[in-house]
Amino acid sequence: MPKPSVVIFDLGKVMVDFEYAQAGAKLAAQSDLSCDEIRRVIDHTPLLCRYETGRIHTREFFREVCGATGYRGTMEEFSRAFADVFTTIESNVELNRAIRRQGIPTYVLSNTNELHHGHIRERFSFFPEFDGYVLSYEVGAMKPDEKIYVAAEKLTGKRGAEILFLDDRADNIAAAAARGWQVIQHQTPAATRARIEQLGLL
Repeated sequence: MPKPSVVIFDLGKVMVDFEYAQAGAKLAAQSDLSCDEIRRVIDHTPLLCRYETGRIHTREFFREVCGATGYRGTMEEFSRAFADVFTTIESNVELNRAIRRQGIPTYVLSNTNELHHGHIRERFSFFPEFDGYVLSYEVGAMKPDEKIYVAAEKLTGKRGAEILFLDDRADNIAAAAARGWQVIQHQTPAATRARIEQLGLL
């Protein structure tokens, strides 16, 4: 395999960890449902999929969540609770910096939505440290849909084994590998860094 010329990082569970239980607890305090019931409404459901593929916008997502949960808070309160679920995975932030110090461009390829993207962009200082971003709600497709990988190829100007992709989900990794990308299924920062070193990127 040739040495990759660009590295693409997933965002959730790779650059940032997240836990929807935090949002569920805050929203439950102003709704008719329990924390677990709210999580089932917003965590990897058709409603969230529609939001993360840009088929509905933030206000419509908010209205539908209110209708499904009886949420009585304001949109601003909802937005804060829904978005404030992330913590930085510092070791991978430093990994990105180390790769960039070698002169290798890095990118983000993420299934995400407007609220989460805005929150991360505003609150996390590492987020500008990439050459570009492919975000599902802007592209209109989520991993492992082929369309989002094509968008990443267009953005980077690279194809096949020129690209190294890091993601925590096996289905997303498999879709990238099917396009000839080199891949790492992220499980631990130490294992990911060791594989990056094996590929000659550090």
